[in-house]
Amino acid sequence: MSLRAQLATLARAFKRELAVYRCVLADSRTPLAARVLLGAAVGYALLPFDLIPDFLPVIGQLDDLIIVPGLVWLALRLIPPVVMQTCRAQTKAVKEAIEHNDE
Repeated sequence: MSLRAQLATLARAFKRELAVYRCVLADSRTPLAARVLLGAAVGYALLPFDLIPDFLPVIGQLDDLIIVPGLVWLALRLIPPVVMQTCRAQTKAVKEAIEHNDE
């Protein structure tokens, strides 16, 4: 598989997961702590500044690779499995409906 195809697959998976996380945040059964952690992960990823500046070799880039996935991991551990299953099913149904309408 070419690098371009791998990047496209990764981008699709990332987009799908963001849709699932959006659904999880909107679900009333999601605990407040999980909402805060997911919000912090998204906010940290999108903010133009970092806790550790990127110009520091290696460590500057590692904070993004450790902090954001760590916050997401913690949040996912707090979300009830039934909420995740429901949101994944809803996201999949919406995707299939969009694809069906495009045909």
